[in-house]
Amino acid sequence: MPNEESNLIKKKCIREVESAVEEEEEEEEEEEEEEEGVEVRDKRMEDDKIVGYVTAYLKKKGFTQTEKIFQEEFQHNKTTNSSSSNSLLEPDIANHLLAFSQLESGPARFHDGYSKLRTWTYSSLDLYKHELLRVLYPVFIHCFMDLVAKGHVQEARNFFNTFREDHEMMHLRDLQKLEGVLSPTHLQEMEFAHSLRQSKFNIKICEYSYELLLQHLHSTQSTTILGIINEHINFQVSPGQPSLISDDPEAVTLTGSSQEAANRINQKEIHWGLLEDSLEERLEKAGALLSDSEKGEGEAKEGENDETKKRSSEGGKQGGGSVKKVKKDKGGNATGKSAKPEANTVPAAPRVKPELPLPIIPTDVEQSILEDLRNRVQLSSVALPSVSFYTFINTHNGLSCSSISHDGSLIAGGFSDSSLKVWDMAKLGQPPVSSLSQGENDTSPNDQMFGQSVGKRQYTLFQGHSGPVYAASFSPVGDFLLSSSADSTIRLWSTKLNANLVCYKGHNYPVWDVQFSPVGHYFASSSHDRTARIWSMDRIQPLRIMAGHLSDVDCVQWHANCNYIATGSSDKTVRLWDVQSGECVRVFVGHRGMILSLAMSPDGRYMASGDEDGTIMMWDLSSGRCLTPLIGHTSCVWSLAFSSEGSILASGSADCTVKLWDVNTSTKVSRAEEKSGNANRLRSLKTLPTKSTPVYSLRFSRRNLLFAAGALAKSG
Repeated sequence: MPNEESNLIKKKCIREVESAVEEEEEEEEEEEEEEEGVEVRDKRMEDDKIVGYVTAYLKKKGFTQTEKIFQEEFQHNKTTNSSSSNSLLEPDIANHLLAFSQLESGPARFHDGYSKLRTWTYSSLDLYKHELLRVLYPVFIHCFMDLVAKGHVQEARNFFNTFREDHEMMHLRDLQKLEGVLSPTHLQEMEFAHSLRQSKFNIKICEYSYELLLQHLHSTQSTTILGIINEHINFQVSPGQPSLISDDPEAVTLTGSSQEAANRINQKEIHWGLLEDSLEERLEKAGALLSDSEKGEGEAKEGENDETKKRSSEGGKQGGGSVKKVKKDKGGNATGKSAKPEANTVPAAPRVKPELPLPIIPTDVEQSILEDLRNRVQLSSVALPSVSFYTFINTHNGLSCSSISHDGSLIAGGFSDSSLKVWDMAKLGQPPVSSLSQGENDTSPNDQMFGQSVGKRQYTLFQGHSGPVYAASFSPVGDFLLSSSADSTIRLWSTKLNANLVCYKGHNYPVWDVQFSPVGHYFASSSHDRTARIWSMDRIQPLRIMAGHLSDVDCVQWHANCNYIATGSSDKTVRLWDVQSGECVRVFVGHRGMILSLAMSPDGRYMASGDEDGTIMMWDLSSGRCLTPLIGHTSCVWSLAFSSEGSILASGSADCTVKLWDVNTSTKVSRAEEKSGNANRLRSLKTLPTKSTPVYSLRFSRRNLLFAAGALAKSG
């Protein structure tokens, strides 16, 4: 019995131990299964997190289609591999994406990324450096604005101040505007900053330079800079070696999100031809154009008048006069009477109807204009114009603007002391009773009286403005004169009565420019209030208001048929407006600086624009395309003028030179020539330097004599 009991006890103990072991094993298995489940969940949670980063990145870049496909593929893989404990993404890819997400946070990435790009660019080979440097400015301003947008204002200021010197020479005005961006709301409120945020830079670059840039960005893993470049820069990649023109004005252009709208605007039809039944057309139909010999007689007659004026001006200078007139050598030593015009293959301009009621031209004025047209000198690249230069002396830096009448007989000067003075070249040689110099404070009581005691000084003084006079414009006949001022008004003066006739009020800020239309009666103005306005002499309120520029409208110019006006702005664009509807019909983009001068060709086909950097651009109005940049001036281009038949363009600059350009070749340059460095030099016919006189204004007479004016600058 004892033995049987002991055996039963042993068996019972063994069963209990076995059951306990089984229970422990089952518990261990359950724990292992739970741990595996946790690991799978962790991996899936990590996958979801990574997918979230990728989705957010695609959404930020606007890749909506890619985002949608990625989400669908991820959901499909998730369903298919639900039983698998493996991660849906490769470990290396996951690590890179997680590192990228960590890198995306923090303002230091902008400073580090730009600094690396800057260092690499400046250390590149000289052959490619000038192309790679073009990338720095767009990256710089967008790094700054992105920092501000994310709320890192102090870091943005530090970044801006650290690297601004790199761009001050080319983009000082832009930097001065961006200095005012001090909070994220400023990016929306300031039109300039908002425009940049919505814009893209178009940058010309050769294929090899482009590859070098991409290699650098990928090797340094500069994802922040790469993102900015993808979002805000369009590269126009060309095959072969870099362009030889390092300062090509079209190498970097800015086009906004409104570029599609601009393209739509430029597709609008415009009628750029000449007016029906114009004097030129009547002259052609009547076959009244004279022979070369008769034209020579006409030029000789004009030359005699000019010599008379020259002698009288020298007499005035000896008598203490305030304006001297200097006759420059004839460009190229060739005159129109002995040189035949070059063959012109350009088709005749079409005829259009006027959109504005035109004033009736008096018979005597019409006969005078026809006489001038009959005796017009034909200019060409081998027959350059004679140039007559008027120099203001003793201005004490007070001259703000100048204007010359169509026949060169009158010249006006606007001054910072709010005065407007007009000189009659026929009276310039008369000995003055008083020896007062122009620009000085005149103390004679008779100076306040218009038209009285004019013999005591060599000019007629017009007073009425309460601020500096910024622009003046003579009517086609010369009997009226317009002036615009910092006092936000425009005044109409009579040169016959020597009196102020009308004060036009409408602008809210300084009026930078005013121009009579080619037929008189109508005039256009441009202002700091970012608008241009169309007026008529008989109404004190504007007929049309043209609004659309993002900054000051600095200059304005009429089209030859009076149906359009062009405006140049500090926003670096030129716009063409329909005067009847007030609608913008062309936007011209390409300048790097503010536009200071405009000129229309006599046939209405082309327009020239000059900017503060010294660049002149020739535009085709029909297509809105830049035909060619004219590079040669080293400072602001303040004045442009086409010759009467349109074959020569004259430009006057703050670099104290007048340059003559061949329009015919300038409008026929092939793309191959444009890329070579010699094209611009071929188109410049002659440079006429002054001693020390910046050129304020230019005017071709109807007989093709070129008049120019400027104020003598004291050296030293």
